[in-house]
Amino acid sequence: MGIADQFKDKAQELADQAKQKAGQGKDEAQERGQQARDKKPGSSSGMKDRAQDAADQARERFDR
Repeated sequence: MGIADQFKDKAQELADQAKQKAGQGKDEAQERGQQARDKKPGSSSGMKDRAQDAADQARERFDR
C-alpha cells in the first residue's frame, strides 16, 4: 500500500466521521427544538402579558 492510498483511506475515514458528527448534531438540534416547543405553551402566556404591558406603556408615553 502506497502513501497515496494511505492518504485516501485517512481522508475517507475523516469524511465518514464528519458525516456522523453532522448527523448527531442535527439530531441534537431537533431534540432541543422539540424541548423548546414543549416548554413554550406554559411560558407564552407570560410573554404575551409582558408584551401587552410594554405596548400599554408605550401608548401611555406617546399619548401625553
